[in-house]
Amino acid sequence: MLTKINHIGIAVASLEETIPFYRDRLGMTFKGTEEVPEQKVRVAFLQIGASKIELLEPTSAESPIAKFLEKSGPGIHHIAYEVEDIEAAIARLMADGARMIDSVPRHGAHGTRIAFVHPKSSGGVLTELCQGGH
Repeated sequence: MLTKINHIGIAVASLEETIPFYRDRLGMTFKGTEEVPEQKVRVAFLQIGASKIELLEPTSAESPIAKFLEKSGPGIHHIAYEVEDIEAAIARLMADGARMIDSVPRHGAHGTRIAFVHPKSSGGVLTELCQGGH
């Protein structure tokens, strides 16, 4: 069902302040930023091998990332796994009793279709399924 780790999402207060660590100090390839209004975030992607780091900066106090930062501070927010067929992956997880935040895929950054598995079904880790994009 899963093909690879697509990205690790990291909540940050400021992309501008955080990007230099990953790009300049760690030497990751900066792939650009994008605003995702539906999620109330600005994201920056940095490539590392076949996977990416996704930095998430809230654009609104109502953003789930703003709430995460308020509660937990900066840090790992989620792990995203790439799937070939997101509808089939959701159906399989639900059939196995997993609780989904998204039972229908929604639009993510870089043209992806995404769905989140509730952390109560994944050992406390917010898990994202990700299909497509670039």
